[in-house]
Amino acid sequence: MKTSEDYMLTSEDHLLTLEDYLEKDAALFPDKVAIICGEESCTYRQLWNRVTDTAASFHSKGQAIPFVTSPTIECLVTYFAIHRSGNVAVPLEQESQFSEEMNKTEEADIPAGVADILFTTGTTGKSKGVMISHSTIIANAENLIEAQGFHHGLTFIINGPLSHIGSLSKVYPIILVGGTLHIIDGMKDINRFFQAMDSPTEGKFATFLVPASIRMLLTFASDRLALYADRIEFIETGAAPISQNDMEKLCFILPQSRLYNTYASTETGIISTYDFQHGECLAGCVGKPMKHAGFIIGEDGKIGCTGKTLMSGYYGDELLTRSIMKEGVLYTSDRGTVDEQGRLRLKGRDGDIINVGGYKVAPDEVEDAALSLPFIKDCICIPANHRVLGTILKLLVVLDRDHPFNKREIALALRDKLEPYKIPTQYEQVESIQRTFNGKINRKAYLSGK
Repeated sequence: MKTSEDYMLTSEDHLLTLEDYLEKDAALFPDKVAIICGEESCTYRQLWNRVTDTAASFHSKGQAIPFVTSPTIECLVTYFAIHRSGNVAVPLEQESQFSEEMNKTEEADIPAGVADILFTTGTTGKSKGVMISHSTIIANAENLIEAQGFHHGLTFIINGPLSHIGSLSKVYPIILVGGTLHIIDGMKDINRFFQAMDSPTEGKFATFLVPASIRMLLTFASDRLALYADRIEFIETGAAPISQNDMEKLCFILPQSRLYNTYASTETGIISTYDFQHGECLAGCVGKPMKHAGFIIGEDGKIGCTGKTLMSGYYGDELLTRSIMKEGVLYTSDRGTVDEQGRLRLKGRDGDIINVGGYKVAPDEVEDAALSLPFIKDCICIPANHRVLGTILKLLVVLDRDHPFNKREIALALRDKLEPYKIPTQYEQVESIQRTFNGKINRKAYLSGK
């Protein structure tokens, strides 16, 4: 019996799109389960038949077709069918995204080869439509297959929105290797996550978890997570910084699993990854570049990305595209360094840096130190105004239920972990920290005073 590796190494087929691979999956593994969602599942043959039937209902070509995503098989059927019909998929978290953003540029041209227009979350600014090509999708898939070891027998649990690169980028390699996707509706119900790993599929599981979800599992279900240690092949995290303390805890609970911290964005694609289980637990370390990607550090300390995974541009905004893409390099707002081993080390996002008395402070460094304190469950470091000192640091904290709020205790504990100018001046206890749908801290909400 052939395996996915047999055709992954076959170049004469010239498979150019995700749907080319899906069609081949249906021919090679017709009865293999492709997707599981709740009580519903479908094989690769069934999935391909549904995709071709739906594709036949589209009578246009080259058009941007928006649809609201949901954690369902039908959502992925729609996504694949739009590609198969020769159109461009615009997966949306909510219907308003299309009317508010895309209609403003409805006369814009879509370059040949574009597969998707994905809207960014807009955590630090305006949401933007990012054009992703079919070739970029394949390059992202091959990056993950080689760097993280996706294979035919793997079941990947998707728990994030299918409108975002964090989840879609895991669909890509699974289709290329003919694995299985298991879709759940987020991490609102931890039981659903564990039930997915109880499903009677062969082989092991992998998943992508944002740092906030990892912290939730470590806080409320660490013992239960440990019971699945022999079933979890790997966990990837990204989208936001993970604290060193949480990295160390996860390594302890899942000693046999590969644990990856990945550098990626909608605009850059999947750039680098780092297995901190089999290396050092280093906050901000995201590893060496993958096979189709590269990075450089500009004179201003910002990260520039190169390779086949870069976006085609911003939809309807050529000026903005040219402002960050120059001579094959996409310049990000992230700051970083490259260590002596060639690994990328993140140093914070340019728009997030807080200038305190002439010193530049990356808020995630303060948050990482605070999260290492056992009684702090979540936090955010933001700038605040002081009538004498000017801009100061303020730390909003979510405390363990039984721990009293004591500003002095927190400040003294941080003194052993941070340089003096990085220790916040003000502290406030809050019930929760605002986050976006994909787990990032919603800094924009705090900076705008909302």
